[in-house]
This record gives sequence, structure tokens and C-alpha cells, in this order.
Amino acid sequence: MEDRSAKYRAFYARLICAAAKAADPRIEQAFRTVRREPFVGPGPWSISLGSHTYAVTPDDDPAFIYQNALLALDSARGLNIGMPSAHAYWLSGCAVKEGETVIQIGAGSGYYTAILAHLVGPGGRVHAYEIDERLAGLARDNLKDIAHADLCERSGITSGLPDADVIYVCAGAAQPATEWLEALRPGGRLVFPLAPEGVLGGMLMITRPDKGAVWPARFLGRAQFIGCAGLQDVEAGRRLAEAFAKGWESVQSLRRGGAQDETCWFAGEGWWLSTAPAPAPAISIPAHADITQA
Repeated sequence: MEDRSAKYRAFYARLICAAAKAADPRIEQAFRTVRREPFVGPGPWSISLGSHTYAVTPDDDPAFIYQNALLALDSARGLNIGMPSAHAYWLSGCAVKEGETVIQIGAGSGYYTAILAHLVGPGGRVHAYEIDERLAGLARDNLKDIAHADLCERSGITSGLPDADVIYVCAGAAQPATEWLEALRPGGRLVFPLAPEGVLGGMLMITRPDKGAVWPARFLGRAQFIGCAGLQDVEAGRRLAEAFAKGWESVQSLRRGGAQDETCWFAGEGWWLSTAPAPAPAISIPAHADITQA
């Protein structure tokens, strides 16, 4: 069975990286190396293509879990291991490097935590946060053999987060948490779904400059996630839906404070997104609008 799993994994990794247009061979290697079986639990499994209802697999053949699809962790609540090609694309966008420190918000059962741990290597560190007690228990058990990854069973919206090169958020929010912005090192990248629960928003990447209140920012594409507790806002969600309906590709910077001007695309409390560029260039990869589901 292990030989079959390895064969499935190799093709699955090639398939999702082709769909994601991910040029970094390390991303394909990570998806090829990390086994999904511990993270999905025993089969049969409930699988979805995102906008469709779940389909239950006929048995526990691992071929079913090496698909570019959502895998349910709790189908009643819509909790899933997210779409692999979407995550491959977003990970390519934030360019996780060996030796970096990563914070992951919303670890689930730990699958993408393990992918991140593979990307940073033993010289790096992954700090994963999961607020759901059951999922945190699963993630802790699944990650116990990865010495450079740790699981915190609490909210990732908290003071005292470790300094990080990358913060990778797997829960939709109406705004970037101040705690995330403050934990980023200069040059650090925050990738999070600006998408309150129920809103098809976008995966926003923000890069911390060496100084100043104008940060490079751009959407990597559309995204929809389960909501991040503590960062929901119905009115902001309504306004975001309207903003996305008018376009999103022109966003180039995040402004922390300051007066809004005609370049404002969306404004939150104490921050706004602008179509004007920041002084420092953002990492440039083409937006991929057809990859949406987490």
C-alpha cells in the first residue's frame, strides 16, 4: 500500500503544481513527500470540489485522497483540508525559504503545517495555531515527529506572537490582525484571506517594509474560507463583497492610518488598501483568479 501511496503522491504533486503554475520545485517535492493519510483519518472520506456538495468515497483506497479537492475534516461544519492547488499557488506567492520562521493560523489537522515544515527545513521553524480542541489534538499527534513544528491550542490573534518571516492564515478575516502585522520581520510576508465568512474575497499578501506605514500588498487571487474567530464583521463583509465585484487586481499597497485618497479601494478601521504602489516593490507573480477554495 505504501508503494501505491508514493505513486499517487508523485502524480498528485505534479498535477497540483501544474494547476498552480508553481515554478519552485521545492513545493512539488513537499507535496510529494508529505503523506496525506495521517491528516485525513480513516476512510471512507467526504470529498468536494468546493462549490459542490460532498461525495463519499466508496472505500479507503488512498487514490481518493490524492485529488485536487477539498477533504472534509468535519463535513457538518464545512471544515476541510483545503484545495491543494490553491495552497500550492499561495505558498509559491509568499516564497517560503529554508531556514525561515513561519506562523500558521488555523492548522486544522496539520497537513499544510507539515508542508510548511518541509519548505523551511530543519533549520527553520513553524509555529501553528489551532483554536478547535479536536483539530488541535489531531494536529499535535500528526506533527509529533516533526521537531521544528509546534502546535499551540489557542487563537492566533494574540499578543506575544514570535517574530516571523511568513504568517500564513487559513481562516477568513474582515481585516488583518494588528498582532500579525506586528509579528512580521522586515521583508516578512503576511498571506491571509480578506474574506469574512460567507464572502468570496481574496488571498491578500502584505510585505512589511523596512520602515514606513505604506506596505506593498496585492491579491494572489480569489479565496473563500471558514471564518477566523474574532475577525468577523458583517458590515465590512458587505462592503468587501461590493469592492470585489468592482475588481481587485489593481490593489498595490496597504496603508496603516493616514488620510484616504482617491486611490482607496477598501477602508477598514485604521487601515486601507490603495491602488497606488508602495515605495518598495512587492513580490511579483501573476494573479490566479480561478483558484479560490481553501
